[in-house]
Amino acid sequence: MEAKLDMVLEQVGRDKNIDKSVLINALEQAILTAAKRTFGLNREMEAKFNTDTGSVDLFLIVNVVDEDDAIEGREITVAQASKAGLEAELGDELLFQVFYRAEDDDRAREQDEKFGEMIDLKNASKKFGRIAAQTAKQVIYQRVREAERDNVYNEFKDRKGEIISGVVRRFERGALVVDIGKAEAVLPMREQVPRESYRVGDAIKAYCLDIDRNARGPQVILSRTHKGLLEKLFEQEVPEIYEKIVRIESSAREPGARAKIAVSSRDRDVDPVGACVGMKGSRVQAVVQELRGEKIDIVPYDDDPARFVCNAIAPAEVKRVIIDAEGHRMELIVPDDKLSLAIGKKGQNVRLASQLTGWRIDIHSESKIYELERRAKEQIAAAIAAEGFENNVAETLFKLGWRSVGELGRAHVEELAGLPGIGSPDAAKKIIDGAKGYMQNGGRRRDDLRKEAERRSQLSGDQQLMELDGVDEDVLNVLHSANVHSPEDLIKTPIEQIATSTGIDMGDLARLRQRAISWLSEVSS
Repeated sequence: MEAKLDMVLEQVGRDKNIDKSVLINALEQAILTAAKRTFGLNREMEAKFNTDTGSVDLFLIVNVVDEDDAIEGREITVAQASKAGLEAELGDELLFQVFYRAEDDDRAREQDEKFGEMIDLKNASKKFGRIAAQTAKQVIYQRVREAERDNVYNEFKDRKGEIISGVVRRFERGALVVDIGKAEAVLPMREQVPRESYRVGDAIKAYCLDIDRNARGPQVILSRTHKGLLEKLFEQEVPEIYEKIVRIESSAREPGARAKIAVSSRDRDVDPVGACVGMKGSRVQAVVQELRGEKIDIVPYDDDPARFVCNAIAPAEVKRVIIDAEGHRMELIVPDDKLSLAIGKKGQNVRLASQLTGWRIDIHSESKIYELERRAKEQIAAAIAAEGFENNVAETLFKLGWRSVGELGRAHVEELAGLPGIGSPDAAKKIIDGAKGYMQNGGRRRDDLRKEAERRSQLSGDQQLMELDGVDEDVLNVLHSANVHSPEDLIKTPIEQIATSTGIDMGDLARLRQRAISWLSEVSS
């Protein structure tokens, strides 16, 4: 049996791809743990694999000390050593072999007769029973599992960020356990594409997301949603990417739906987009097939951020780009009929373009921007007109970057003083004060407010009611039935009374009354 142990260790090492020295260490540790649990944790013991006999020898280590200092089980005195026929001096370390196997019973009895009382290990072979054997077995299993996990980690630690192929073996709480050869990997539910489904035995390709050395189950963590899977699939299909002629600059994915990838070329003669598409779309179609039909847009990269963003928003056409460098934001102006195409279904196209380029992107139609710019110019003109400036000054300010009255009110005198049509710090201060006054008056000049108040005061009660949002001829006639002929009547008359007389919903009446209050407050101001 002893001679065969060495062969067993070699066979197990080959089967599990574990170095024999690791198994020997595990065996020594198992015997040592079992011995300490049997004879006491305070004992100093040593286990050593004997290559000649193919077994593990166990030794008790005892120190020689003074008469009064001896600790039972760990130390003996010089006198005790001499009495047992041992030549020992103070400070020596003595090793006593512990015979724990049945075939060593004769040697164990001989050891007991000589030293058993002194070292308190009488009948050591009988003490090594079923519990000790079970302890040793558990330690060996644990050490072998740790060695296997170390092997898996060492094999896959350099494969993080690569594509790993495997076969689906089973399902565990929604996660897929994948056989990847010498180990098992896990594809968690959070890393699965919702529209994809697998059965046991299906082949699968996934991105190696992480190798978790401390995980209880499989250590290799896979992903089917990571954008790295898209990039690595293109690297496999496009030789120019593998050879570093074409470079993937960035990518963005909404797994299972759509993806964008930006590519550039180091060789002027190589079209990066054409290289990724392939002959009749063969290369990109291979990637699409592996991603189960996910749509892929291949975008040419450009060092100019505006051009890059315009490429990323394709197939929509961009008419104009407004860049806010401080806020790292771009506004794209597109034709009215291309607005929905630029935004994409549920905002998907603009969202992916933003992720791809790293810029925050806002998209507006031409007509909306034209209307907003027209209003902004009118407001700037109205704000500075009271200070004696012409419309051409407002046009100049707008062209030079002051896009609203608010921005103009926050401007510095030095910024405006040297502009055409202004020319002095005093004039610049007047413009800034005019913008601030315009904002304080709710976007209207003082003379405009006065004229509006005069106009409203001259209206009849019915005309005043008709100016409230939601009041037309029909509603006016219904309000007359409740004796309401002006905004003041609407406010003073109880809502319940009006509702009973007219049949109008009380919630609608409450909102109408609030509009009347706002209207009257504007007149009084």
